[in-house]
Amino acid sequence: MKFRCERDVLADAVGSAGRAATNRSGTLPVLSGVRMEVVGDVLTVTGTDLELTIKLSVDVGGEQDGAAVVPGRLVGDIVKALPAGAVEVSLDASDVTGSSEMSISAGRSQFSVRPLSLEDYPAQAEPAGDAVTLAAATVSDALRQVVRAASTDDARAVLTGVLLASEDEGVRLVATDSYRLAVRDLPDSAVLASGQKVLIPGRALNELQRLMGDTEELTVRFGEREATFEIGSTRLTTRLIEGEFPNYRNLLPSSYPNLLTVSKASMLEAIRRVKILAQDSTPVRLTLGGETVQLTAITQDVGNAAEEIDASYDGAEMTVAFNPDYLAAGIDAIDADDVTLATMDPMKPAVLRGAGQDDYLYLLMPVRVP
Repeated sequence: MKFRCERDVLADAVGSAGRAATNRSGTLPVLSGVRMEVVGDVLTVTGTDLELTIKLSVDVGGEQDGAAVVPGRLVGDIVKALPAGAVEVSLDASDVTGSSEMSISAGRSQFSVRPLSLEDYPAQAEPAGDAVTLAAATVSDALRQVVRAASTDDARAVLTGVLLASEDEGVRLVATDSYRLAVRDLPDSAVLASGQKVLIPGRALNELQRLMGDTEELTVRFGEREATFEIGSTRLTTRLIEGEFPNYRNLLPSSYPNLLTVSKASMLEAIRRVKILAQDSTPVRLTLGGETVQLTAITQDVGNAAEEIDASYDGAEMTVAFNPDYLAAGIDAIDADDVTLATMDPMKPAVLRGAGQDDYLYLLMPVRVP
């Protein structure tokens, strides 16, 4: 194998595929590597941990076809450290011991890396299911709003996923970590059959957001046990999560008696400042009533912080408290100048929406305070 490629192109390819590789102990050592294959003037780079696979192709100056598996993180760091310009990569022939080395050079820099076992690298199956093309910008925006609410705790695997469910007018994306819930509707998106629902790992969807960038179209395929997403010459495949997603609909009352409307920018700035004193999981208290909302953080033996901002409030006077990071994440996800916070009482879940918008909601559990 021998080829030449621009440093930044090669670094992006190895870095993107390498994010699917694993460095967890107890797994096959070869899964920490990326598979690089040159055919003609096309380099294909693949990374996988058997749950998530990222495969992409880039144009190179190919001189000799071939394939090798190399340590993903190490080769990625080497390529990024090289001087700008063309990088030459070649796989030396095996010596009498059967060993070979990959040479990576640019300018006066020269590296050699011992490959991993090509024979042990998992074979990649072709994607199953019918292809559906979606507007990438719309999907990316929905993922940005929803994936943030998925859990990262593998102890409850179903909560680490995002539910994609068929609805009458399109599809709905739902994620929860049991402290908050995000729901986004995508009308007129016929990506699922009627009544179908799938549970996609949040980690895979985070990677998908990175890969989409400014692309215009996203092709989706759902097989029996996996989902495949194609963006140009890049393909991401992930295993679906098995299990029953919680019944979230019971958490969504049809109406709320108390409604706060406030500037998104002002609220985020106030949370950012008050949170300085919200140490050791200290909640931020919102005092609702009148034409302002007051944010307060009280940390014992450290100090207090308070800020008042203009708002519109219709309802009973009350004080409700939230985890400041979760509250800020929900407000940040909303695409509107003003946000609404709907509540029933200080101990019931509250719902954040964009003012005048119904396609996205972020439900947040309050924190009990004295």
